[in-house]
Amino acid sequence: MNVNTQFLRSLVFLCTLLIFKIVHAQEQPNIIFILTDDQSYGMMGCTGNKVVQTLNIDKLAGDGVLFTNAHITSAICTPSRASILTSQFERKHGINFNSGTSMSEEGWNNTYPMVLRDNGYYTGWIGKNHLPVGDGGYASGLMDKSFDYWYAGHGHLSFYPKDRHEIFKNAADDTQVEIIGEGVSDFLSNEQKLQGAQKFLDQRPKDKPFVLSVNFNLPHDASASTMAQRDSDNDIYKTLYNDVKLDLPRNYIAKKDIEQPKLPPEIHKTGDRQEGYNYVDTPESLLARYRLKLQAMTGIDRMVGELRETLKKQKLDKNTIIVFTSDHGLFMGEFGIGGKALCYEITTHVPLIIYDPSEKKQNRGRTSDALVQSIDIAPTFLKKAGITVPATYQGRDLSPLLSEEVNDVRDYLYTENLRSTQFGNPRCEAVKDKRWKYIRYYKNENFSAQKKIETAKQMGIKMTAMLYKVHDPDIALYRSFVEGPLQGEQAVYEELFDLENDPDETTNLAQLTQHAPVLKKLRAVWKEKITFARGDEAPKVLRYTSDSEAERGVIIEPK
Repeated sequence: MNVNTQFLRSLVFLCTLLIFKIVHAQEQPNIIFILTDDQSYGMMGCTGNKVVQTLNIDKLAGDGVLFTNAHITSAICTPSRASILTSQFERKHGINFNSGTSMSEEGWNNTYPMVLRDNGYYTGWIGKNHLPVGDGGYASGLMDKSFDYWYAGHGHLSFYPKDRHEIFKNAADDTQVEIIGEGVSDFLSNEQKLQGAQKFLDQRPKDKPFVLSVNFNLPHDASASTMAQRDSDNDIYKTLYNDVKLDLPRNYIAKKDIEQPKLPPEIHKTGDRQEGYNYVDTPESLLARYRLKLQAMTGIDRMVGELRETLKKQKLDKNTIIVFTSDHGLFMGEFGIGGKALCYEITTHVPLIIYDPSEKKQNRGRTSDALVQSIDIAPTFLKKAGITVPATYQGRDLSPLLSEEVNDVRDYLYTENLRSTQFGNPRCEAVKDKRWKYIRYYKNENFSAQKKIETAKQMGIKMTAMLYKVHDPDIALYRSFVEGPLQGEQAVYEELFDLENDPDETTNLAQLTQHAPVLKKLRAVWKEKITFARGDEAPKVLRYTSDSEAERGVIIEPK
């Protein structure tokens, strides 16, 4: 073989390889993941709300699959978001507001955006981040620099993000949904002219698939409570629903009318609840806040419609998977409760819509009552992209459900709450199937928030420092919460609900002898599921407390 022949063969091989890579990249789907904040299941038209206007989200559900029995793993922002990214239960990933930890670089590199990036995807993150990553947590810059396109703020955004985050100061709009929409439009149109956005390439490569995470801080109260009807606000946020009579939630109880609390007061110390949820105490303040949340949902819906229109204009709509869900639900006065961080359906049940245009038309435009969970999102993305799912992932691939090859991917579903702090919420875990739900609770010996508040006022101590700072000893306390039930700590209270006949979980059947066999069975399932949730490995975390950052000369402010 002469040199010229060898050279030509090598050239043909390289060209063939390049063409294969380009074709493979084009065959891999683009992925858009939309995450709302504190959005309960019933806040859209397609999930039964008769008031809210969510025509675009409803259409997305009509074009895809709406999962009617989808749940998160932990009903509070940070651990839930970490679970979505890692496909791990909190007991395994080990990150919460009270954990004193941030995700290590090793842990971060195993999240679905980074796995997709390492397999050729162009990556974008827009909106809110509420997960500390790297040595120094939010200030490390590790997460920001991991994405090809970053237009986001760490922690709460407020309804007017320019008031809190420098990165958004050059946006044309002032309101959160519209600022996020500007970022989405800039990313998808490939103009990438938006000032403030951090970009590591001038343009999104057209020969690479992309994954874009769109993260709202709405209808979360931290943002909805700041809606002020400024002159620059869209009319949606000024007048929509003002002339609509809103109904109180089912099972709503005003504070003055509470005769019997939902849980024993020594377990759920409602007097220590965060003040931000006090609006649930009266019908008037509850409905005023609910109206703001509905306005926010319609704003989000409008952005979803604009996103899909941009995809169509850019000829990206035929190869882009869209997933829409929430990080958890929220109590709004049901049983007199406000807030989250519990295992009831109100807090764990979330909307989940998956639209994959590559699925056969007869497999779309339907609902599924399969028991699915937020940890299933990451493995589904990787499977759709033809990428091997890491062994550390604990979720299930939902592709067989989308193609109707199977009707279910699990028989039981497990949720947990490890954020038990001075604000009164108990540690708890739950397992459920499609009919029965079992919840178990542990001693709540946390020091009272009210006593801390009294002391802070007397001593002139900054309230956020007194209530929200996490110190090194809290790491040990949190880890005792994680390991205690696995090491024999006994539950002090149990609940059993017949969801088929009591979907609102009004009547606890745990003490009734006729249900003893069901209770025994679910206790055994709980043991199996909590063991699986914990896993065998140490969490991939770093120390991240007020003490660790003080050693660097840094003061952590609550996010």
